[in-house]
Amino acid sequence: MSVTTAILGGRFDPPHLGHVALARGALAHFGLERLLVLVVADPGHKAAVAPPDVRLELARLAFDGLPATVELDHHRFTVDRLEAHPLDDGLLLIGADELAGFLTWKEPERVLELARLGVATRPGYPRGQLDEVLAQLERRDRVELFELEPVPVSSTEIRGRVARGEPLDGLVPPAVAARIGERTPLYRGD
Repeated sequence: MSVTTAILGGRFDPPHLGHVALARGALAHFGLERLLVLVVADPGHKAAVAPPDVRLELARLAFDGLPATVELDHHRFTVDRLEAHPLDDGLLLIGADELAGFLTWKEPERVLELARLGVATRPGYPRGQLDEVLAQLERRDRVELFELEPVPVSSTEIRGRVARGEPLDGLVPPAVAARIGERTPLYRGD
């Protein structure tokens, strides 16, 4: 699959080393020329804790040093974003967990018409769940799985650690940890 541009979108509430690993892995695996990181202002599936401008700032810090552009996206659903801003041979990057729930997305088949999916998996992830989703897609040829070493971290865990006053070492890039620490009471009441 030769691709020049990929999109990595999400809440990034906050962005963590797993997000950065996915970006790095995709850049290497697909030989990407451009990565567009989209911070979804008002996500359609789960509400965000931090305001959009704060999540945008944290994402810029997290992806600093990568050949990536970080922008705020006001489209609640992926299909709406792709229709409003079509990509020329674009790739949408998601994790295996997101592919497992892909059929619940708004117009998943239309998403596959507008962009191919690059799906990051990890060793030990139950492949059967992914195969079930792939079997139900008309355009499964537009989905490519690539494996990453697992980075055991979640934004929920990070927010919990911040609320308890615990360190974030090894979970988020140092600049993100520093900014969260400066922005008290960010994530303190989560």
